[in-house]
Amino acid sequence: MLNAVFGSHLSIAGSMVNALGEASRLGLETVQVFTKNQQQWKAKPLDKQAASDWRTEIDRLGWAGRTVSHASYLINLASRDDELWEKSVALMREEIERCEQLGILFLVHHPGSHVNWTRDEGIGRIVEAYARLLRSTAGYKTVMCLEGTVGAGSTLGGPFEDLAELRSRIVERAGETGRVAFCLDTCHLHAAGHDLSTRESAAEVLNRFDRLCGLRHVRVVHLNDSKGTLGSKLDRHEHIGEGWIGGGASKHTGDGAFSAASLRRSGFVEFVNHPAFLSIPKILETPKTKNAQGVDMDVVNIERLRTLIEAPGPPPRKVPPTKAPPRG
Repeated sequence: MLNAVFGSHLSIAGSMVNALGEASRLGLETVQVFTKNQQQWKAKPLDKQAASDWRTEIDRLGWAGRTVSHASYLINLASRDDELWEKSVALMREEIERCEQLGILFLVHHPGSHVNWTRDEGIGRIVEAYARLLRSTAGYKTVMCLEGTVGAGSTLGGPFEDLAELRSRIVERAGETGRVAFCLDTCHLHAAGHDLSTRESAAEVLNRFDRLCGLRHVRVVHLNDSKGTLGSKLDRHEHIGEGWIGGGASKHTGDGAFSAASLRRSGFVEFVNHPAFLSIPKILETPKTKNAQGVDMDVVNIERLRTLIEAPGPPPRKVPPTKAPPRG
């Protein structure tokens, strides 16, 4: 089976390394974590032994360069409030420092909300925050990944134009390209109005993203089904094949049953087979529940995704060169 780099967002309760043990138990190939309590502004420094244990286990698993952290939801780099903005920049800096200590390459975060002022002013705040963060962490490896959102209210990141402008202005302002990237979330995309209900519509969505933002800049994908319908702006994740992306047929008929046939027609097929995503972390953020047989739904969801992986086509047939006819 092709190593597709599937993972899940898992708890670090007890110790950072526990998330790696759980990921291994579940048969995953990577993991996403919070490196601190995401509901608190302050956190005690990383324990040196815990950080060492994490790095040792990452080396044992062979997962170097593929683990992901998600920044605190408290952070709003687009805030108009000077105090909140300064706190957000400081916490984002702390998130970067912790990733650097742990060797976590990718740090995903929501761009922010421009509440009480204009979109352009909000984007300008994010650009200024990035310029400060990139300057103060020059030489670091951690890549900051702007995550697409459902685009509700004043939240930035629903339209692809938001993400394209953000990265373009950050690169222009900070002169940094390699540490500014994107994370795409399937639930967010669909709820924002980017149709992923069929493979064909998902391909069109990704082609448009490529034209505006560049698929080469996507470093992490979140694979979540959507409780909300297309364009609903509802950020509610569902198990793979049980929402409005992978379970469209059953959702429309109202029976709610999982349908493998519906899943095989969905945009998830495009995401797990797209060349741009084959070697990057693909993370579940679905509910942590068990099915009727007591199996972790992370296992069930990953198995559903694995059934969509298409075998690579045969190599092109080598045609022997045509021999020149004999002279004479």
